[in-house]
Amino acid sequence: MGGHPGRLSGPQPLRLRAAGCPTVGCHPALENWELAASADPARVATWWRNRPHGVLLPTGRSFDVLEVPAHLGRQVLDAVQTHPAGTGVRGPVLVTPTGRWMFLVRPGDPLRPELEHCFHVVRHGPGSWIPAPPTRLPEGTVRWAVAPEQARWQLPDSYLVQNTLIGALRAAGVTLAPDLLPGHLPLPRRGR
Repeated sequence: MGGHPGRLSGPQPLRLRAAGCPTVGCHPALENWELAASADPARVATWWRNRPHGVLLPTGRSFDVLEVPAHLGRQVLDAVQTHPAGTGVRGPVLVTPTGRWMFLVRPGDPLRPELEHCFHVVRHGPGSWIPAPPTRLPEGTVRWAVAPEQARWQLPDSYLVQNTLIGALRAAGVTLAPDLLPGHLPLPRRGR
């Protein structure tokens, strides 16, 4: 995250679902939310004073998110803590009150082919958003499982987290798309 989190969309009333949108959960109240987004503390404070609601973070610029169910989230977090690549795999993780775990990762990488059609995994990239802790949803409050400062404000490589996720899915007995040929596996990139 390079010393600062993604741009805040500002406190806005949240709709539970927008018509025709596949995302279940909170939605920005403004149609032009990407243009209205701001990290200006004075502007955000004014929004909060006028309408104290949730804060949504747009994905696809500063970070992407890999969202999984709770049982997989815990397995992935445990595996990441002992990963051979060390702390480079550990990044911020938030948990929704409905038990969805959201792993913040470097932006820009698509899902690995094994995960593209796996209903357990949702990738949030450009045009999407996530609720920021401590946003309150009807079911409860969004919280950090690993806060950004605990991850030293660093984001892990998406493919390292995806590889760990694939291992957790296989261990749970989930059937994935056929394995790629060894020479075609996406590998972590250097120098980012």
